[in-house]
Amino acid sequence: MDNCIFCKIVRGEIPSDKVYEDDEVLAFRDIRPQAPVHFMLIPKRHIDSLAHAENEAAVLGRMLALSGRLAREQGSPDGFRTIVNTGRIGRQDVMHLHIHVIGGPSPLGPMLPRSGA
Repeated sequence: MDNCIFCKIVRGEIPSDKVYEDDEVLAFRDIRPQAPVHFMLIPKRHIDSLAHAENEAAVLGRMLALSGRLAREQGSPDGFRTIVNTGRIGRQDVMHLHIHVIGGPSPLGPMLPRSGA
């Protein structure tokens, strides 16, 4: 996609702070980190969102399989959170599938506010 910011990062048109790269996947640090460790894993090939990835098991598996090793290498050895925002309701800001990996030395807060259940 010509105007997709993540596709431009993959092509090297926009710089990124790379964490990992292979033929299928790119990982780079988030420009507005929400925790000491915050990077994103993206497929190099444009896929709009998780809702459009039903035939993408291989690259999705690769991305998830890499997340643990990369989180440990980046400073989150005791656990991390993965987040995949999907579509408007899921508050996906960039329409290119991406997995946020968030962690660090301290526990993260709750994912969502809990109701009085």
